[in-house]
Amino acid sequence: MTKLSNHDLSNEMVKETIVSAYKIMESCILCPRMCKVNRLNEEKGFCGIGAKAVVSSASPHFGEESVLVGHGGSGTIFFTGCNLGCVFCQNYDISQLLYGDEVEIDDLVNMMLQLQRQGCSNINFVTPTHVVPHILESVYAARVRGLKIPTVYNCGGYESVESLQLLEGTIDIYMPDAKYMNPVSSKKYSSAQDYPEVMKAALIEMHRQVGDLKIKDGLATQGLLVRHLVMPNNIAGSIEIIDFLADEISNNTYVNVMEQYRPTFKAHNYPEINRHITHEEFDEVYQYAKERGLRLST
Repeated sequence: MTKLSNHDLSNEMVKETIVSAYKIMESCILCPRMCKVNRLNEEKGFCGIGAKAVVSSASPHFGEESVLVGHGGSGTIFFTGCNLGCVFCQNYDISQLLYGDEVEIDDLVNMMLQLQRQGCSNINFVTPTHVVPHILESVYAARVRGLKIPTVYNCGGYESVESLQLLEGTIDIYMPDAKYMNPVSSKKYSSAQDYPEVMKAALIEMHRQVGDLKIKDGLATQGLLVRHLVMPNNIAGSIEIIDFLADEISNNTYVNVMEQYRPTFKAHNYPEINRHITHEEFDEVYQYAKERGLRLST
């Protein structure tokens, strides 16, 4: 597998990888949905995005994990569209209502360089799964023009291993969600029955590429950082997710067990998730992750 790095590879090898990625969009199988629509001809599949990337915002963000924020914030670029249909999505206006503007590759490059100039600790691509080719092309161009800070792939965990392999060397930090270990729940609440198996394969590939999270002077430089959102009534299968991370990824996995679930968007239609989680629900998962020896985010 070609590893994209402007330090180690010729321009021709990099261009070949980028061309291969765009080629996939002609019958799009960038993600496990495998919609097979011709996005280069403006056909749109589940994600709702055609040939160009669509961005809703680009700015320093101080609400991420402390190892990403530092003094200057995490340089977040929020991509519009998503390959998951979470009924409780807190960013539903971006992910499902498709708020945002189409951008050119040069626009993405300029966003990255501006965020770096503003003192951001990294470039944080939020919901990037359906725009892998655009990320490949723009990161390479940005590095040629002086981008030095790490790149973060901030995703829902519903990823194609083949697309992830294209990103090897482009992404420094993978930050996936591990949402569900229960296929009944993943189908009902995110329209993705195969999510558990897809997520597990994706996290294994991410860890193969970048390993455990490395931190220097309080900031993440490379590696895997996993997020898990605790849900009401254990609909996610949280304990099984913690076991997977400890047993099949690494017992040194850096994980953020998150308690900020709230019933937004369409969650009111599902009584079992139409409430905040209790302290006891969160504490059970957090303490279990601690017992399993995982590195817990602060």
